[in-house]
Amino acid sequence: MSYSIKSEAADDLEHENESAWSRRIVADLYTPRPVIYWADLLLTTSIGWGAFVLTVIARPGSLAMWGWGALAVIALYRASIFAHELSHLRTAALPGFTAVWDLLVGIPLLVPAFVYVGMHKDHHTISTYGTNRDPEYFPFAGAKARIACFAVTSFLLPVMVSLRFIILSPVGLCWPRFHRGLERHASSLTINHAYVREMSAREHVRTVLTEIAILVAWALVFVLAARGVLPLRVFGVWYAVLATTGFVNTLRTLGAHRYESDGHPMTRLEQLADSIDTPGAFWTELWAPVGLRYHALHHYFPGLPYHSLGTAYARLTAALGPETVYRRVSSSSLGASLVTLWGRAPHAASNVREEHAKENDAVRVNRVA
Repeated sequence: MSYSIKSEAADDLEHENESAWSRRIVADLYTPRPVIYWADLLLTTSIGWGAFVLTVIARPGSLAMWGWGALAVIALYRASIFAHELSHLRTAALPGFTAVWDLLVGIPLLVPAFVYVGMHKDHHTISTYGTNRDPEYFPFAGAKARIACFAVTSFLLPVMVSLRFIILSPVGLCWPRFHRGLERHASSLTINHAYVREMSAREHVRTVLTEIAILVAWALVFVLAARGVLPLRVFGVWYAVLATTGFVNTLRTLGAHRYESDGHPMTRLEQLADSIDTPGAFWTELWAPVGLRYHALHHYFPGLPYHSLGTAYARLTAALGPETVYRRVSSSSLGASLVTLWGRAPHAASNVREEHAKENDAVRVNRVA
């Protein structure tokens, strides 16, 4: 396949209607493949929960316990990241996928789909990305104390979700006004704690039904544990697995953006410039699974399914010159991204715009791949 790309100046790149060439390169990659989604989810959850059970029954402190526990973390972390795909998929494209994901992952881990699906759009919308209305953004660049606090508190994720869904949900279900408060302030996985969520009537119904399902499922778990059918170690392993996955996801999140917004909306190209790809090697898939290693590319083409991002990245980087934004948003590793974020001085998004405008001025690319 051949691609011929011409760009007169950076301004041409900064308007999506003038970058149709890039969309044409990936135009055939937008269709999600149900077989891949279903096979990946079912295999991953089978491995994850199988390893979880073996961790519980293994001798405490044994090598087998640590080995099965590590596998449980890797697999269930990957399974949980499918929530990101759920937020971008049309329901008609994969009927029943969200419900099955909730049954296999969201409800057992107390991170149901609704805490991500619905609000994630505010992290992509041009008018809200990088602003105080973006739930998944905070200007971390240069903010060492906030970076450290964010990383450390991720180990408290099991406590927070238990409080939300086991303790507060019953109160909210009996007290509508309190439930509205939970919906607005405690029903989203956020970085920006100033974010206030407004749920539609449909989202409200889905939230209530999911909360009821969680309470029923976990009541059964507590009853079985009280009767000695389930060992109490189940809860300790559950906490360790969820806390570890939460910490890994926090590091991944910190390495996903430059976090240099000045609080003003960014164009799609500026979102790309503020985001980071980490193509890496096969082990990159362990900490950035389900396409998240191509996070910058995802922000420029949010509709691409995860199984197409690798192909899209290869096409675009092969077709573009080394001085384009596409090439410059790539990082060599998560460690490199975290070190850069930690040591970077605060840098306004307006300067990011100027920097990339200079980089891409008068770029002309004629490349055949």
